[in-house]
Amino acid sequence: MKFIEEVVVDAFLPTVRSMLAEDLRERGFTQREVADALGISQSAVSKYAHGEVARTERVVEDDRVRSLVDRVGEGLAAGDLSPVGALVEIEVLIRRLEDGDLLAELHEEAMPALADADAAFSVHDPESGFRERERVLASVRRGLRTLTNTSGFAGLIPNVGANVAECLADARDVDDVAAVPGRLVDVKGRAMVPGEPEFGVSEHVATVLLAAREAGTPVRGAVNVRYTPDIVAALAEAGPTVEFDATQPSDDAVRAAVTSVAERGASDGDGDSESPASVSDTLVLYQTGAVGVEPIVYVLAPTAAAAARVVRELV
Repeated sequence: MKFIEEVVVDAFLPTVRSMLAEDLRERGFTQREVADALGISQSAVSKYAHGEVARTERVVEDDRVRSLVDRVGEGLAAGDLSPVGALVEIEVLIRRLEDGDLLAELHEEAMPALADADAAFSVHDPESGFRERERVLASVRRGLRTLTNTSGFAGLIPNVGANVAECLADARDVDDVAAVPGRLVDVKGRAMVPGEPEFGVSEHVATVLLAAREAGTPVRGAVNVRYTPDIVAALAEAGPTVEFDATQPSDDAVRAAVTSVAERGASDGDGDSESPASVSDTLVLYQTGAVGVEPIVYVLAPTAAAAARVVRELV
């Protein structure tokens, strides 16, 4: 008797770890860094490097496995993908390959009686919420890297701080929005990031993003920067610009402003009420300040990484 999990342990994981170790070494990782990234010993990395661990050729030759190794290796090297995120990506592929696919075939070869059983191995749902959360966090990290590597970005940070945020596809409240805890601040001309992205740590930017979505915009990412008329004018090239009332609660003001623009568009056009973001991937919201309220611009886009790329073009 041999379980499919044994096929994973004996054939799939050693092969994938070996391929990942090779990929990371080619990307300039030291033996210790490879060991830390993969959660294995340096001696194991050495064995992989010297071909002392047997590989299963059918796993090595599978295009999906090769794509996974390249994607995970790139993400780990760039810092976009955490070890947990890498584990999730590998787990998802394992579950897919167990469902009447490569791993199921290798299992049947190890247990020939299974071929006559007409059994399916649908073990887990690959489209898990946990996987989506890791992908959102990875997108926020990419956005942060884009901005912190952009010379001059610190000059766009408002006094209250900036943030980079992205929400889940079915986001309902701020707990479904990932962002930087404590916000980005300008320290001697450099954007300082106080910590790793987390869910539920952004109040203001998350509120603006969620309100825009409630008004019908399909955006999921956001970055806020300081307000000037010139910044708004420059951002108009990326997408529609919409002003909202800073004297009102942000969620109500944003919903009202976006809805009003959509309604005006309908009355001026063919009668179809559409969000201003329906004609562009990017929406720019801004308020010009009030008593005790700093003027702010919010760049909304399909992802946090996309919003960061729009902001990068300002400097």
